[in-house]
Amino acid sequence: MEEILTAYYENNAIKLRRLVDQILKRFGKIPDREDFYSLANEVFAEVLKEYDASRSFDVFLYSCLCNRIKSEIRRRNRKRRKADFLSVSLDIPIDGGEELILADVLADGFDLEKEVIGEDSHKSVQIQRYLCRLSRRQREVVRLLADSYRAGEVQEILHLTRKEYADALSGIKSYENVSLLF
Repeated sequence: MEEILTAYYENNAIKLRRLVDQILKRFGKIPDREDFYSLANEVFAEVLKEYDASRSFDVFLYSCLCNRIKSEIRRRNRKRRKADFLSVSLDIPIDGGEELILADVLADGFDLEKEVIGEDSHKSVQIQRYLCRLSRRQREVVRLLADSYRAGEVQEILHLTRKEYADALSGIKSYENVSLLF
């Protein structure tokens, strides 16, 4: 076992890296090779546990690495295909900063802020149901948006990352929640 470890991990695991590179050549250009080197370390540790000396270690490792790398590439491709490349967030900045977002320049007949702070008393029950469905953070975002704060300002005031802000808006604007206002 000691000889195997030494052979594969000498000089910064050069033999293991070469093996991974050889397998990855079949798949074309792979930009994030470091991920596959890490995966190879995991596979190597598993193979060491399973190896029974009835066959060549090199061949056994190579076949296990091929299978795991193929599976990982397949998983990544499936994930990529699932992504909806046509989706665009309405909160994406369009002026190079965070002052003007896409939603600000699109024509839309529905005004969430007007619905939430509108004067119609018959809608107050609907608005209350809508607000009750929102999380505390989402209600804070709605309040700030209703007070005419911009996306960047809301994120700064509430200490939100872009993703957290986008997630909050997603819930605020979800059909399930907004349909209560109609």
